[in-house]
Amino acid sequence: MTDLPAGLPDWIREHIELYMSDPEAAHMWDSSALGGPGVLPTLLLTTKGRKSGEPKPLPLIYKKVGDNYVIIASKGGAPAHPAWYLNLSAEPDCEIKVGALGVAVTARDAEGEEREDLWKQLAEVYPPYNDYQTTAGDRRIPVVVLEPR
Repeated sequence: MTDLPAGLPDWIREHIELYMSDPEAAHMWDSSALGGPGVLPTLLLTTKGRKSGEPKPLPLIYKKVGDNYVIIASKGGAPAHPAWYLNLSAEPDCEIKVGALGVAVTARDAEGEEREDLWKQLAEVYPPYNDYQTTAGDRRIPVVVLEPR
């Protein structure tokens, strides 16, 4: 298994470990123990660390739109982008697992009307995204489209 970064919250570490051992169980993740809205679809995004060059796995809520997978770089509404998004900005080719399915993808930011439409779709899956945009202040939270290669 990939070495996980130090400092990850236990619940993220446990979700990654579950994805590695039982991807089907990890795919539909029950967020209610953390105060979330219940079962959410998650994928395991593995980026290449822009500094280390090492694989960096992270579970993220997603929605499949056509052939693509869409994720939001919310970082819980923090004022700075998450590390995984910075990694994708440096190297957009990455891997995802959706349940047991492994997919090689290329990431791109959605812009304009596409971004607005995808944001609404993802906020239906996970309504707190709308609050996160408020708490992020001036940071416009990226909507990332993962296109299979």
